Amino acid sequence: MINDEKYPLLAKSNPHATTYQHVSKEDGGWQYLNFAARTMKRGEVWESHTGDHEYAIILLSGNYRVNTDKGSWQTINGRKDVFSGIAHSLYLPRHTHFELVAESDVLDIAYGWCETDQDFAPVFKTPEEVQIEIRGGDNATRQINDLLGPGFPCHRLVAVEVYTPSGNWSSFPAHKHDERIVAENGELVEARLEETYFYKISKPHGYAIQQVYTSDGSLNEIAVARHNDVVLVPKGYHPVVAGHGYDVYYLNFLTGSDQSLANTPDPDHAWIFGTWKGTDERIPMVTAKMNG
Repeated sequence: MINDEKYPLLAKSNPHATTYQHVSKEDGGWQYLNFAARTMKRGEVWESHTGDHEYAIILLSGNYRVNTDKGSWQTINGRKDVFSGIAHSLYLPRHTHFELVAESDVLDIAYGWCETDQDFAPVFKTPEEVQIEIRGGDNATRQINDLLGPGFPCHRLVAVEVYTPSGNWSSFPAHKHDERIVAENGELVEARLEETYFYKISKPHGYAIQQVYTSDGSLNEIAVARHNDVVLVPKGYHPVVAGHGYDVYYLNFLTGSDQSLANTPDPDHAWIFGTWKGTDERIPMVTAKMNG
């Protein structure tokens, strides 16, 4: 199922709600992907059940403890905000009852979930276990933190967090992942993936600009993403640029045909690969040593 033009590409946050961001698969016209973000006060409890879904809970700021019928975990060095360290990630399989308790004055978490018919073990991944990748170069340098990257022991979910310094381009040269393509040798060339971009901006009035477009021009939209906004990527290419003066963070959740990030670059811009002379000295923007 592919989202079409009747579905909005930008989901604005509701700063007055505990669950200040929520995008369902119905909102996106999708088959699998759901996303939400919420804040909690110290001692507040979020009790729920994963049902027929697998969940990934990403710590944006603060600390929590969680008790489930499959184990218990606690963060002790949660970052004060996304620009002050690397995320803790908690994967919960289907049919899991859980109680998550805020252990900081303000807890900020984001989570993605999708239906599954497979069983996996829960995983609590600390910042020290996260692999950092520096991608691109020059003013297209950005940092990717592998939270639930390809190969993570789950069914469909993928999650990465990306840091783009002020004025830099990201997700560039642009790529797409809206059809499943397999080479003659069996290698997966492109996966069909549904995706959300959840934004945090380093200053309150900052923004990022994201284009979502297809080669045939049937979709060509510009979204101005501000703090806590979500951009939905239904199909096509989707580059990002950080507004000058504003460092940009985005959390990507993806799910679809494969637990993969296989994609196809826009052939008009693929020549840019390999032309960079160096990397931006502002990268990496965060490390695990910053946590706590």
